[in-house]
Amino acid sequence: MCRRRRCASTRSAPAQFKFVEFKPNEGIKLTRNPDYWKPGRPYLDGIEYTIIPNRSTAILGFIAGKFDMTFPTEVTVPLMKDIAGQAPQAVCDLVTNNNSTNLLLNRDKPPFDNADIRKAMMLALDRKAFIDILGEGKGDVGGAMQPPPEGIWGLPPDQLATLPGYGPDVDKSRAEARAIMEKLGYGADKRLAIKVSTRNIPVYRDAAVILIDQLKTVYIDGELDPVETATWFPKIGRKDYQVGLNITGSAVDDPDQQFYENYACGSERNYTGYCNKELDQLFDRQSAEADQAKRKKLVWEIDKKLQLDAARPIIMHNRSATCWQPQVKGVTLMVNSIFNGWRMEDVWLDK
Repeated sequence: MCRRRRCASTRSAPAQFKFVEFKPNEGIKLTRNPDYWKPGRPYLDGIEYTIIPNRSTAILGFIAGKFDMTFPTEVTVPLMKDIAGQAPQAVCDLVTNNNSTNLLLNRDKPPFDNADIRKAMMLALDRKAFIDILGEGKGDVGGAMQPPPEGIWGLPPDQLATLPGYGPDVDKSRAEARAIMEKLGYGADKRLAIKVSTRNIPVYRDAAVILIDQLKTVYIDGELDPVETATWFPKIGRKDYQVGLNITGSAVDDPDQQFYENYACGSERNYTGYCNKELDQLFDRQSAEADQAKRKKLVWEIDKKLQLDAARPIIMHNRSATCWQPQVKGVTLMVNSIFNGWRMEDVWLDK
């Protein structure tokens, strides 16, 4: 049995292994942690992550057999099709991952301190277009909580459709957005210029480019501001942006994790600085509610309010794939988080 796995990656590694070496722009090496709490695990002696900034190059390396596995949830639908065509022996699994593409609007500084402009931006969004372009139709429309059926707490489609920008008639929504902008003095001859900041990796940049194109329909001209990964989270943490195109991963499909972490007043991960003390009280109410049906209604009430307030407008909930060579055994993908299920304690190589 071969017990060393190689991965193409741009991120960090599980804690079941001890750090050995990091070479910037080259790779990360880990070794098995002999003090791991579960006897006999993990099976692998170590993991080698090769850092390849270009996603297509990383996938070609996997197709050529240089890597045993892609990095978890890094494979888009188009790339998964490429793998299926060129490496049919590979195993690929496309799943939801409780991971949303969303907007960060700096509501403390002009022009996004104006609720009307925030609403116009929400009305400009064509969520189906994002899903069709980025995921070839594989993706989900939702609010803050992960959409059903994988998500337990997500808003039902009929309730989503009543919220600004979620209705089926995109042209009607954009006409309403233009009317709002015109009332504020903007128009074809006077457009609002903004910077759209995003993390400088493809899954962020691609969505930001689509966003900029859609905003043009409502007199908003966006300039792409790509930010290196090392400075992205410090930048949004200190609110050094106008508009941020962000991707938020959740550790578990539970309202407490989502609401307190991303929307509560003063939360470190509440990157927009949104604060609604009445809603904070509802966070506490739903958390203490023992009746799950009653709790779900409270969660829906909160989620709708968050979308109406443009607290962190949700563009889409993402679906992505992980692929591995047939010799990789013991992989189980989760549908409720990009973080869970990657202990690698059950993974082994049969070669």
